[in-house]
Amino acid sequence: MELTVLGATGGIGQEIVRQALDAGHRVTAVVRDPARLTVTGARLEVFRADLTDPESLRPAVAGRHAVLSGLGARARKDAGVAARLTRTVLGAMEAEQVRRLLVVSAAPVGPGPEEDTLLDRTMLRMISALLKDVYADLREMEEELAGSATDWTAVRPPRLQNKPLTGSYRTAVGGFPPRGRFIARADVAHAMLAMIDAPETVKQGVGIAY
Repeated sequence: MELTVLGATGGIGQEIVRQALDAGHRVTAVVRDPARLTVTGARLEVFRADLTDPESLRPAVAGRHAVLSGLGARARKDAGVAARLTRTVLGAMEAEQVRRLLVVSAAPVGPGPEEDTLLDRTMLRMISALLKDVYADLREMEEELAGSATDWTAVRPPRLQNKPLTGSYRTAVGGFPPRGRFIARADVAHAMLAMIDAPETVKQGVGIAY
């Protein structure tokens, strides 16, 4: 497949690029600073773009089978970036009639499982309060997706870890796996690539956790 990866220098983004290349896909990695992309490969194109301008992004998404985005706030001070940049992405994709889009959101944005313990629910409330601006940004991003013409999927992980790929995790379309507290960035990337051709995930939030 021909794939475009946004936020390609981030933790999840670099994993998407690496795993996609290993699987034999052709990848366009959209970056602001090419020096920060450590992944290399014969089927990799590095594309420098202004993510505030849909016109500058159009060549990076034109003709692609799917766009995968790891864009989002890296700290509380960056709250607002996910919704703002996703609007740019949607503008470019709709102009080029590219439909499949997968993005990274977060577990607190979606509904929690009824089976969760009191401890799990308490922890979720504390985290949601601490990072309320970040999660408000992600909710706005998902609202933008819902109003778009794209075949979108919002992948909602819990606490992210820098650990090796396992390929073994749980997913819940429209919900979240019970007692799911952690997931490696590498496994989030793995799941996003696997969901490209999964029709049940289209126009859905998908919870993912170990």
